Amino acid sequence: MNRFCRVAFISFISSLFACTGAVAAPQANFPPPPKPSPAVEQAMRAMFGVHEISEAAISPDGQRVAWVESLTGKNGAPSLNSAIYVTDWKSAAAPQHITAAQSGAAAAESDLAWSPDSTHLAFFSDAAHVGQSQLYVCMPDPGCQPSVVQVEFGRGLLQLTHIKGDASAPLWSPDGKTIAFLYIPDAPRAAGPLAAETQPEGVIRTANYEQRLALVDLASGQLRLISPADMYVYEFDWSPDSAKIVATAAHGNGDNNWWIADLDIFDAVHPAPPQSIFKSTTEIQIGTPKWSPDGQSVAFIGGLMSDEISVGGDVYTIPITGGDTRDVTPEIKATPNSVQWASDSHSIIFSEIADGQTGIASVNLDSGAVSTLYIAGERIGPGFGPGISLSRDGKIAGVVSQSFSNPPELWAGPIGSWKQVTHLNSTLHPVWGKPETLHWNTDIGQVQGWLVYPLNYDPSKKYGLVVDVHGGPAAANLQGWPSRRGYAAALPAAGYFVLLPNPRGSYGSGEAFTRANVKDFGGGDFRDIMAGVDAAIAAAPIEPDRVGITGWSYGGYMSMWAVTQTNRFKAAVIGAGLADWLSYYGENDIDQWMIPYFGATVYDDPAVYAKSGPIQFVKNAQTPSLIVVGDSDGECPTPQSFEFWHALENYHVPAELVVYPHEGHMFVNPAHSRDLVLRAIAWFNEYLK
Repeated sequence: MNRFCRVAFISFISSLFACTGAVAAPQANFPPPPKPSPAVEQAMRAMFGVHEISEAAISPDGQRVAWVESLTGKNGAPSLNSAIYVTDWKSAAAPQHITAAQSGAAAAESDLAWSPDSTHLAFFSDAAHVGQSQLYVCMPDPGCQPSVVQVEFGRGLLQLTHIKGDASAPLWSPDGKTIAFLYIPDAPRAAGPLAAETQPEGVIRTANYEQRLALVDLASGQLRLISPADMYVYEFDWSPDSAKIVATAAHGNGDNNWWIADLDIFDAVHPAPPQSIFKSTTEIQIGTPKWSPDGQSVAFIGGLMSDEISVGGDVYTIPITGGDTRDVTPEIKATPNSVQWASDSHSIIFSEIADGQTGIASVNLDSGAVSTLYIAGERIGPGFGPGISLSRDGKIAGVVSQSFSNPPELWAGPIGSWKQVTHLNSTLHPVWGKPETLHWNTDIGQVQGWLVYPLNYDPSKKYGLVVDVHGGPAAANLQGWPSRRGYAAALPAAGYFVLLPNPRGSYGSGEAFTRANVKDFGGGDFRDIMAGVDAAIAAAPIEPDRVGITGWSYGGYMSMWAVTQTNRFKAAVIGAGLADWLSYYGENDIDQWMIPYFGATVYDDPAVYAKSGPIQFVKNAQTPSLIVVGDSDGECPTPQSFEFWHALENYHVPAELVVYPHEGHMFVNPAHSRDLVLRAIAWFNEYLK
């Protein structure tokens, strides 16, 4: 084997570890990563030690807010368990802990849903059996602990289901008599393409574990499945009369078919086939459907979307009987990504990404006027984009707010005038330099990104730069406290500038900007990134010959592409990349996302895929590249990383491939995340310093 190239199969013990301690020892023949500097160790403490708030739910009357926060295990180690709390956001009273676990025990508890009258809270918990969630309902005021379990509905804690499989997303009917939720009977793993895929063996067939619409009657406890057995349901909302449900749904493989989901109406009272009112197209994928209070229309987000978890586009409405859709935010220079109707059904409130920032806006359906309600540099929302929970009248919000400088905390109150509710991360402080928004112009117009300064920045010195390209491509680099999954966030503590560009194809500059890389992967988006490098060098004391590149998923692809198109990058760390679109099409579990971007299947138009494939140009590569991937990644399968590493080895380019066991597209083992941070920094230190 070439001395510059090694394939490292890392075998860690399965138990989680304290983020302040040592990485679990790998196999004896695998060299451990270098020990971090004190500054990098502190940065990892800030990244790994954050208490994450995964959900916030304001009560319909706007009086109380509930949230889900992550828990830690022994010695401060990350835990799979979580806790639910409720409080009156106006008061300084201690929050009430809501749990189905026995005293002194912990469980994975999540998926909050308030009853329409704001008196009860539904949630899922695996307190009865680890790894198997059940639906519970409690009345917070008299208490919601196992010690006060009541058999009658209305007081204490009540377990509503005894199911086997994956369950999520409870939602009360407007009359308060029924709770709907998503249910995959006998699911072999967690839902969604980000989870580690089940390894194939035996006779290979398409495995369809369908996510069904389940209804549980609160009076009797009866459970019914109202969607067909061959249909996968993604998102849904009740009709105002509690008789029907609107949902995005598709037949076949759930992980793959979100991109072709239709908008369907399901009868919640009488058995009946679903009625389709809108069919998705290559132009419009659908997300977050909401039924209007007057019962006449449905609002949804429609646009070009590359990932199920990353919704964005324009706001659309459609009559409940079907017919013509209406784009109510045409030409908006932002990306809406969630909707809620105003109580009069004449306007819609939506969260949005705009110029690298997040905010809240509304659109008047009568006049078409769009009004900005709130915009700020921090990110609102715990997930991949902004998100808010609004009271019934749309005036009171519960949000998770965070930035590069401030770790996530829960806030609640009138939109834009909310008050801080939690102080979970008050002991954490940024161990990286200041962030600045950066703009530059290319042939598409203005492009935005973030430039993060090194820790202890000295303007008299010169620094290296690492470009961190986001995944997607339909996503955005936003302000946010770095978590353990963002390995590049530790680079400023190691003395680097980090550029976080939002090139064409990203969210935040309107739907035309998001669509601008269709049939042009590696074209205009790459030009935007390279122009961003020039802008960063012009704005800060960066040495032009000390520039590296990194990224995950689409960012991994763009890193592979970059090192085959230019020798300007002196080092690359490539996460879950895509080497060859031709082979990738037949290897991944989500090929439906590619057709809207490439215009056809790979079998019908292989040329459009080939022209954007890094492997086609790999003989040009000279950049030392560290390639990392999970062995169970269904979105960007491991063979893509092998293919690129093998090609670099063939041309004697310094390279290393690290495959992490039992990991999907998003790593879950903190030991692997820590190892990745250390290896990435060591790689850049070797070739950029």
